[in-house]
Amino acid sequence: MEAEKMDENEWRYHGEGNKSLVVSHRKRCIVLRFLKFPPNRSKTPEEIFHQLQNIVHFGKHIMKQFFGEKYVHYGEVVHLSLDFVRQLCLKIQAERPESRCDKDMDALSGYAMCLPNLTRLHFVEHRPILCVEIKPKCGFLPFSSHVSQEIKHKVCRYCMHQHLKVAKGKWKRLSKYCPLDLFSGNKQRMHFALRSLLQEAQNNLKIFKNGELIYGCKDNEDSLSDLNELACHLKPFFFPSNGLVSGPHCTRTILKELIHVITTTLLSSTDDCKAGDMKTVPTSQGRSYCEASAFTKELIKNGKNKMETSGLQRDCLLYKTLQVQMLDLLDIEGIYPLYNRVEQYLEEFPKERSTLQIDGPYNESFYEKLLDLSTDDDGTVEYALRKVQQYRVAMTAKDCSIMIALSPCLQDERSEQRPVVPTSKSRFTFSLSVLDLDLKPYESIHHQYKLDGKIVNYYLKNTQAKDDSVMSSLLKENENCTLVLHKM
Repeated sequence: MEAEKMDENEWRYHGEGNKSLVVSHRKRCIVLRFLKFPPNRSKTPEEIFHQLQNIVHFGKHIMKQFFGEKYVHYGEVVHLSLDFVRQLCLKIQAERPESRCDKDMDALSGYAMCLPNLTRLHFVEHRPILCVEIKPKCGFLPFSSHVSQEIKHKVCRYCMHQHLKVAKGKWKRLSKYCPLDLFSGNKQRMHFALRSLLQEAQNNLKIFKNGELIYGCKDNEDSLSDLNELACHLKPFFFPSNGLVSGPHCTRTILKELIHVITTTLLSSTDDCKAGDMKTVPTSQGRSYCEASAFTKELIKNGKNKMETSGLQRDCLLYKTLQVQMLDLLDIEGIYPLYNRVEQYLEEFPKERSTLQIDGPYNESFYEKLLDLSTDDDGTVEYALRKVQQYRVAMTAKDCSIMIALSPCLQDERSEQRPVVPTSKSRFTFSLSVLDLDLKPYESIHHQYKLDGKIVNYYLKNTQAKDDSVMSSLLKENENCTLVLHKM
């Protein structure tokens, strides 16, 4: 990438999160990722370079070990001309969502990360590309003895958090999606989870066509596209020469095909890496279903109390994701006292922060410590920090996104070297990737602890209020009934 020859008009706004902003090249299959800061930030170019380099090293030396070479794209740090960056910053400003403009794109250091554009298949040129981005969230219930509220062993974090988010106005409706259904490996449950995501995408599902967002919420706005409109976009992919009429039946058929493709790719084994060298955490330690799941409630309503779980193959991407998530062995309630132990030590010995590798370097030594799953607390700072670092990595996996890029195969095309998923009228080559793999900040643990308490307490209060309301109406009905009988 030649910095002096770059033209801001060849790039367009792609999207942004809380910490970074991404632009994509109009012709080449690459993106640039810039850090974001509040307007009064005071970071030197050297600090920004170090921060970006840390992100690259964490992906390359840690997450690649857990997920496998094919799934993790860590990119490289590049230095760009300041004139190009400033012009680019001015050009894209109007396209940024207002809710994200409390932070500015870094236009002073000249540093950015260059990565492949994962909404496109880099091995297929001049073909239509469909890309599905799923943020699956945490796929298990905590099994730690440190958990103080029994509800956390029964209802998953995502389902509980929905109530608080709706109450605060972040979303208008509760989603029926439950991560435990997606991670179950049971196709019926997975299909239900994906249908629920399509009905209420929030920020857990996005669909791109040729790199352009065609479905899902833009940022935090509740602006879900129409399912019929989505079906029109998808029809040429799934029924290229079929005279399928439009309407509800057509939409249902197309979405059913899409769900089948997503499920098949998520369960596929396309990599030889077996979740790093990690001793696997047995998923049977916790319950495999969530009591708040709409799927579970439907089963119970129909008199079926047995939840079928097929389980995940060890070499599929969902299994690897779940295993990294399950590095959270103690739950935030068990981690918080250990975090305080480390904090007290750092107050006494502030210079030890770099020796303890709290902020990197993310190398083989850091990775080796993550593999120690022992929970026998020997009272040392080393033990406390090891569990804290495992928790941070687990939180990263709980918030990552899975990208499924799909391209239709030509009729006579053979794809022995590339994985293929068949549908009723077509076939797709596909690639899977994991992104949003920045290590969660050490300092965020205090916030996580407070948030956990808020989520659980609000859920208990909210569901208790509903139970009381139902009981109250039942009692009133009984009272009325008694009065009528008395008069008779």
